[in-house]
Amino acid sequence: MYKLFTLTLIVSFYANIYAQENPFIKLVNPTKNNNSVSTSRQFIIGSTCKTCTVNINNNPVKVFASGAVAYEVNLKEGDSSFIITATNTTSKTITKTISFLYSIPKPAEPVKTVGIETIQTFPEGDLILMAGDKIQFKVKAFPGANVQTFSNTTLYEMPISQTKGMAGIYQGEYIVKPTDNFSAIKIPVTITGALDIKITKETNNSFSVMSPLSSDVAITKGRLAHLEYGLGDDRLGGAKIGYLDSLIPLKIIGKVGEHYKILLSPNRTAYIPDDVVTLAAKGTFAGSALTDKWQVSGDSMYDYISVGLTAKLPYQSMQEVEPSKIVVDVFGATNNTNWITQLQSAKEIKNVTYEQLQDGIFRITAFLKHTQHWGHSIYYKGNNLVIKIKQQPKNLSLRNLTIAVDAGHGGSNTGAGGPTGISEKELALAVSLKLQQALQNEGAKVIMTRTTEKFVDNKERILIFRDNEPDLLISVHLNSSADPFRADGTSSLYRYIGFRGLSAAINKQMLQLGLKEYGNIGSFNFMLNSPTEYPNTLVETLFLSNPAEEMLMLDPAFQQKMADKIVAGIRDFLAAVGEEK
Repeated sequence: MYKLFTLTLIVSFYANIYAQENPFIKLVNPTKNNNSVSTSRQFIIGSTCKTCTVNINNNPVKVFASGAVAYEVNLKEGDSSFIITATNTTSKTITKTISFLYSIPKPAEPVKTVGIETIQTFPEGDLILMAGDKIQFKVKAFPGANVQTFSNTTLYEMPISQTKGMAGIYQGEYIVKPTDNFSAIKIPVTITGALDIKITKETNNSFSVMSPLSSDVAITKGRLAHLEYGLGDDRLGGAKIGYLDSLIPLKIIGKVGEHYKILLSPNRTAYIPDDVVTLAAKGTFAGSALTDKWQVSGDSMYDYISVGLTAKLPYQSMQEVEPSKIVVDVFGATNNTNWITQLQSAKEIKNVTYEQLQDGIFRITAFLKHTQHWGHSIYYKGNNLVIKIKQQPKNLSLRNLTIAVDAGHGGSNTGAGGPTGISEKELALAVSLKLQQALQNEGAKVIMTRTTEKFVDNKERILIFRDNEPDLLISVHLNSSADPFRADGTSSLYRYIGFRGLSAAINKQMLQLGLKEYGNIGSFNFMLNSPTEYPNTLVETLFLSNPAEEMLMLDPAFQQKMADKIVAGIRDFLAAVGEEK
């Protein structure tokens, strides 16, 4: 009886403390008291004590069990103030005032006097060019004038039907001549108006013609040299063709900013960052070779296609399904092969064929015995191009496999943030540690990129996995949006079609938690999805920016449910693979 009474007092004591939490207002958006904005829809996002009530301009606002608060406002032009009031259970109150100055962006207007407002050049950035290359110009200037650039090249005023009603947009291009030899110049653009008024303005970027004495060959270096399709960019970087082995010579035909332009074949170009190559001595050969002897063989875990070449060449690999095959294009190669030796030791490769697609593109196709792609890598052994293809594991139970678990972000890379101030790096680690334990409970060997709060560079993560050769990779993240209400749900992401099955199986299991479907997303250009060596997927568990979903993610029990569903998805994937004939 005494013990029960004491326990009751203790519970009552802590309940009173909890009930009397001091009110507070902690905003994650906006972070300033006074805010100038150019869109009418804005959000007030933050947190308060879990037992507090909140009003904004006397309107009650939902307080989630986590203490999170989110409120949408639709502003009128001018200054708007919002008084946020948080009140605890004892009527203790705290207030905070924030304001928005909403200014509707003024529509663009034509240039009013003879002059040049802006000059854009394409491709964007400082350029190193060769004869035949184009520099495109787009100039906003006084309408109805004469606009010229380098070597009296005329820029033509575009009809307003093509410029969204804006007069004075001039466009044109200059084609570099064989006789040009300019170096690091800013190109002048001149406008001539009435009374022969002339005004000249220079481009922001510099332009050079490649010197015949400068190196025109780059040699790949390091373990993560990669080609890119073009110069487009977004938060994930430029679209990658794929990784290359080191010490491969590449023919340079120009430079845009920090990217060399590379000639892969007569009709195919690509770009490569300048920090993953070194310049070769002038006179170094690059870009062509003959094929030689082939051999197809295998060992206990991998099959190998070894293609003899007279020199190292760049390449691109692709996965195909139905039927399952790996396609490798070798750029600059010309067929000189008269037979392919295929040994019985090869267990995954059903057959190998080749085709000279066109001048400078030699295609190798490896047909696989199993539907599921288990990964491949490409490297050079001397001048022999080696395609290493992983065999399907004989035992598809988790206790026989090695699973890589990547806890996204970490350290200074905090990732997304939630209304309560929790960061993506913290929750990704929490789920990943539970996933590690759940997989180990199934008998799997688990490789972790991090088990503590620390920074790990994405390039380092890729190399960790390349060296440890996992069977599968799961990268754990949380999604985010500026809108805390309309963006929600769980998703999984993959890049290569041969790895889609893993991503889809995990996504299907996650939806059994009653979560909204955000999608199974393919062709995702994220670094942890870029390796071809093993099936991989990125799991965007939920939207941390959404207060309701943040509340779920803060619950350790729900984190465990997510980890268990990821494991269930892996099991489903393995079971489906095992059922295939």
